[in-house]
Amino acid sequence: MDNKVILQTNFPKLKFLKSGKVRDIYDLGEYFLIVSTDRLSAFDVIMAQGIPNKGKVLTKISEFWFNFSKNIIKNHIISTNVSDFPAECKEYSDVLEGRSMLVKKAKVVPIECIVRGYISGSGWNDYKKTGGISGYKLPEGLVESEKLPQPLFTPSTKAEIGDHDENISFEKMKELVGTDTAEQLSNAAVSIYKSAAEYALTKGIILADTKMEFGFFEDELIIVDELLTPDSSRFWPSDKYKKGGAQESFDKQFIRDYLLSINFNKQPPPPALPEDVILKTSEKYLDVLYKLTGETL
Repeated sequence: MDNKVILQTNFPKLKFLKSGKVRDIYDLGEYFLIVSTDRLSAFDVIMAQGIPNKGKVLTKISEFWFNFSKNIIKNHIISTNVSDFPAECKEYSDVLEGRSMLVKKAKVVPIECIVRGYISGSGWNDYKKTGGISGYKLPEGLVESEKLPQPLFTPSTKAEIGDHDENISFEKMKELVGTDTAEQLSNAAVSIYKSAAEYALTKGIILADTKMEFGFFEDELIIVDELLTPDSSRFWPSDKYKKGGAQESFDKQFIRDYLLSINFNKQPPPPALPEDVILKTSEKYLDVLYKLTGETL
C-alpha cells in the first residue's frame, strides 16, 4: 500500500480543465479524466494536509457502487484501468493508478441530490428549527440520528469552492431544472439509496444519508462524479448505533468532530490537523472499503 499523499496533480501533456474540492479533471477530447486526490474538505474548507490513500479508496468504492447500481441507472465510467486510458496518459501511470477514472462527458445538472434515511447533520439542525427538513413536515419528537419514516430527497444548490451549498425545496428545484428532470433525479437518487442502504446493512453498516450528482449524456440522465463514498455519505457501524445523539462513523465526520472540538470557524485558512487524526481518518476510509466491498488496497 502506498502512503504517499497526492494533494494536487500536474500532468503537463494533458489538458487541465478544473479542480474540485477533491478531484482534478482533465479534458482528453472524447472523454474526461477524473483524478481523485487525497485532499479533504470539511465545512467546505479544503484542509492543508491530505489523508493517505483517500483518493484510491474513493475511486474503488465509487466503482463498486456504480457497478452495483447500473441496473437502476447508467453511469459515466468508461474505465478505471490505466492500461485502457489514451496513450498520452501512460507517462503519468504511477500517479493515475488506482485513483483515476476515464468517464463520459456528461452535462452536469447543478444540483446536489441528497437522500436522507436518518436525521443527522444539517437535516437535524433544520428539523430543530422548523419541525421539518427542506420543506417536508416531519413527525414531532424525533431525536438526533433517528431513522426517518421513509427516505427523504432533500436537494441543495451546488456551490462554488469556498461557498456553502444551500438546501432548497423540491418546488424550488423544479423551477431550476424543470419538473421532468427534478422527478427523474428524485426517483433515481431514492432508488439508489434504498438499494444501497439495504445492501450496506448486510455488511454491518448503516447508510444514514448520501449526496449524488447526475448529468445528461446523449439526452439520457446518468449518474456522475462519485457514488456512496465516505466523502459523500454518512456510514455508521450498525452494532454501535443508538439514536438520540451523534454516531460513531466511517467517514470524514471524524475530522468534522475534531474541527468542532477546537472551535474552527469554518472559514479558510484551515488549522493544522494532528498526525493521529489524519491516520485515524485514513483507517476509517480503508475500513469502510473493506467492509462494503471485501477489497483492500
